Amino acid sequence: MTAYILRRLLLIIPTLIGIMVINFTLVQFVPGGPIEQIIARMEGGGDVFEGFAGGADAGMRATDESGYTGGRGLPPEFIEELERQFGFDKPPLERFFEMMWNYMRFDFGESYFRSISVLDLVLEKMPVSISLGLWSTLIAYLVSIPLGIRKAVNDGTRFDTWTSGLIIVGYAIPGFLFAILLLVLFAGGSYWQIFPLRGLTSDNWHELSLIGKVLDYFWHITLPVLASTISAFATLTLLTKNSFLEEIKKQYVITARAKGQSERRVLYGHVFRNAMLIIIAGFPAVFVSVFFGGSLIIETIFSLDGLGRLGFEAAVARDYPVIFGTLFAFGLLGLIVGLLSDLMYVWIDPRIDFETRET
Repeated sequence: MTAYILRRLLLIIPTLIGIMVINFTLVQFVPGGPIEQIIARMEGGGDVFEGFAGGADAGMRATDESGYTGGRGLPPEFIEELERQFGFDKPPLERFFEMMWNYMRFDFGESYFRSISVLDLVLEKMPVSISLGLWSTLIAYLVSIPLGIRKAVNDGTRFDTWTSGLIIVGYAIPGFLFAILLLVLFAGGSYWQIFPLRGLTSDNWHELSLIGKVLDYFWHITLPVLASTISAFATLTLLTKNSFLEEIKKQYVITARAKGQSERRVLYGHVFRNAMLIIIAGFPAVFVSVFFGGSLIIETIFSLDGLGRLGFEAAVARDYPVIFGTLFAFGLLGLIVGLLSDLMYVWIDPRIDFETRET
């Protein structure tokens, strides 16, 4: 097992480098870099993309020798100083190697526009996204596992049929559409004002008692968590049902029933461990998928200041240190989680040996 872990750890390095190379290369061809953003704001244009849209003021812009779209009134020396400040006076290949060397030492630099280190910025936004990802995953597991087991036991019955219909509907509804529906129904959109519209806490949160803070937190996070859970809930329920159905038909279950063991003993004493292997071992991967998958849309709709919203704003502003720093950190996290998922398989069922499978 040690050799397998070592191979997987070594494989992380080229995989991560490949991710960074592809994204760094793509960024070189995307118009509207950080210097163009600054120039557009100084000219009062507001957004550099107005020039690319062929607006009325597009003809008022000129292109300097370095390729940046700047105002005719801005001196070339000023633009050259911006290039030196942001490091764009160096060739792209040199900038890439310098960036990767810093990232290997976990030096992610400083945001172009926020005057704060990327690491501090991520740590500041992370609690919001962790709250969404953790609670969404836990609720999905707590609901999906019992429901999936009951569906497997009652396979083909009316209960199984109508719950499958609800699950399919839930899986088909996009998370952002369900979030908007929740806002309209329960956040004062057109019907009831039961839950708050934005944020994770109230303005007077620091003045509340401990119990009041806890209740206020859950009051705010209810709708975002429900919107994040719906797709994971449907997938996990069907996965649990299919896993139990496959195990129930095996010979050891028939033998246990022939020995006179109760159905509950057979189900939870024998079937549960084998059927739940793939579900429990996949917990880290499910958490990461919920953590990254719907965070942008959910955080934007519910005005939550988390990592998803941070990534979107950084992409719009062309804040490259934030874009590449978070990409490197999250790519590394995703690769490590993949390894942890494999290790959890072995921990739950020691009969699994990845080294034997590969030889």
